Amino acid sequence: MDGKINEAPAIGIDLGTTYSCVAVWHRNRIEIVPNDQGNRTTPSCVAFLDGERLIGDGAKNQVAMRPANTIFDAKRLIGRRFSDSKVQANMMLWSFKVIEGPNDTPKIVVTYQGQEKEFLAEEISSMVLGKMKEIAEAYLGKIVKNAVITVPAYFNDSQRQATKDAGTIAGLNVIRMINEPTAAAIAYGLDNKSDIVGKINVLIFDLGGGTFDVSLSTIEEGGIFEVKAVSGDTHLGGEDFDNRMVDHCVQEFQRKWKKDLSGNKRALGRLRSACEKAKRILSSTTQTSIELDCLHDGIDFSMRFTRAKFEELNMSLFNVCIKTLENCLAEAKMEKSWVDEIILVGGSTRIPKIQHMLREMFNWKELCKSVNPDEAVAFGAAVMAAKLSDDGDKSFRELSLVDVTPLSLGVHVIGEIFDIVVPRNTPIPKKNTKNYVTTEDDQSSIKFKVYQGERARSTDNHLLGTLTVRGIPLAPRGVSKVSVCFDIDANSILTVKATILDTGMSKELTITNENGRLSKQEIAKMIKDAEKYKLDDIEFKKKADAYNALEYYLYNMKKKIKEYNVNKKLRHESLKKIEKAIADTSDWLENNPGAPTVELHGKKLFLESVCKPLI
Repeated sequence: MDGKINEAPAIGIDLGTTYSCVAVWHRNRIEIVPNDQGNRTTPSCVAFLDGERLIGDGAKNQVAMRPANTIFDAKRLIGRRFSDSKVQANMMLWSFKVIEGPNDTPKIVVTYQGQEKEFLAEEISSMVLGKMKEIAEAYLGKIVKNAVITVPAYFNDSQRQATKDAGTIAGLNVIRMINEPTAAAIAYGLDNKSDIVGKINVLIFDLGGGTFDVSLSTIEEGGIFEVKAVSGDTHLGGEDFDNRMVDHCVQEFQRKWKKDLSGNKRALGRLRSACEKAKRILSSTTQTSIELDCLHDGIDFSMRFTRAKFEELNMSLFNVCIKTLENCLAEAKMEKSWVDEIILVGGSTRIPKIQHMLREMFNWKELCKSVNPDEAVAFGAAVMAAKLSDDGDKSFRELSLVDVTPLSLGVHVIGEIFDIVVPRNTPIPKKNTKNYVTTEDDQSSIKFKVYQGERARSTDNHLLGTLTVRGIPLAPRGVSKVSVCFDIDANSILTVKATILDTGMSKELTITNENGRLSKQEIAKMIKDAEKYKLDDIEFKKKADAYNALEYYLYNMKKKIKEYNVNKKLRHESLKKIEKAIADTSDWLENNPGAPTVELHGKKLFLESVCKPLI
């Protein structure tokens, strides 16, 4: 029992596109952990300065100054290909550079410590996860090892696996990944457990900074959560609303001044920050203004933005949300009138028009706002973390969760047909098996291409991997059979196993690098790199502290000289020696801003020995 007490509890992390949040079971309750700025959510943002790396608030606060070296939206790249149309569209709007890496993987390029560095989205996400880990450790005073990380319900297998890899690189043991709306349902269920009698149907409408999920679940008294259907878009959220505003401002600038600012990365970064701020203001008032001095070519930009204009620009995106919701109701075979609670999750659900459209759709039913839209997902993740690590109260241990797979899984068959083995919205964990036969005489091998998606043609879906089975006994076509088993675990991660029925020989699918997965060697290298960056951060802080200490000491001594000159307490020779040492050190500090820590310490020690008579 003593060992258990000394261990840090498992934490729950909501890894968001724009903001992340961490929660933990502590002091007999779930606590949302504030960061070093006292904020309960942390920007999912990483900045590379000349000799320093900033993560979170510090990175976001200086994005307008160094747009090319400040990375956000890593979640929109994770598990995707460089050639993905959505990646290509985003690249036009990002202030940082993205290039094509090996095997069609997107790589982010920044300048750090005078060198050009390339990072995968997993590495950037791991830095954000590492920051959330540090926030929890500072709060608990213990080293955190285990975590539950949330992902959008509509993430595919590649995106889930890449998120899990990011957790590993950050030094976390990811004990479970759960869908964001499911985590929010858990938060709601536990917050309102005394009010739940029998079984209720809840709709989770989760619209965040970069992703949109809608989920229909039933919650039974006693803590039984069953997800009936999920739907969503992994590329729809507050960032897209910001982009529409930015595009509109760029067009207005072009119309008014006949100048194109779309190539000015710094101007776009400043404009994006102003548009995001205006969007937030428009949730509580009907108009605001965007004012930016010297935005482009020395021209000041000023523009009034009304809530009506914001809604007009984004109406097509709002309609996509409602259409997705209707599809989810149809998948769950549920009438609108059967929905007992509509729970809003994610910062973008604060937009008045979205709330109005939801209420209108459900015959003006009141929306549930009892859970904090920014914190509910992290809260639910922390509950699951407490349950899995046997912490928390009795209700956590009794919690029972049945989730579903968000997308259909299957294989490519003749005619480019997508043959589904596991249909979407199948409860998980799940193991489904299908038998396939040879299509040619004396065929000794079969290549199975595994896809995920909803399109009838296999190549229109997302390729997860290829599994080749060899050693099939020679026989006429249609005689030899191969059994293909799809096994989905509680993290919604897939393993595919093909077995030759005549011989019992089998082979498991390992999604290779070619298909976007990181190898164990690459993960090990990234873990080593992450440790190096962490040590660089510590060294930078030591150097900055030493620099500041020397600068402060110089200032203090100059002040004391003035005081002693007035009081005439020092002999003239001593004073001259001290003044020269102070002047020499001030000059040295000005000419050596990048001096190593040991030299800065040495200069301070020398100055202290000279200034002893003054002290």
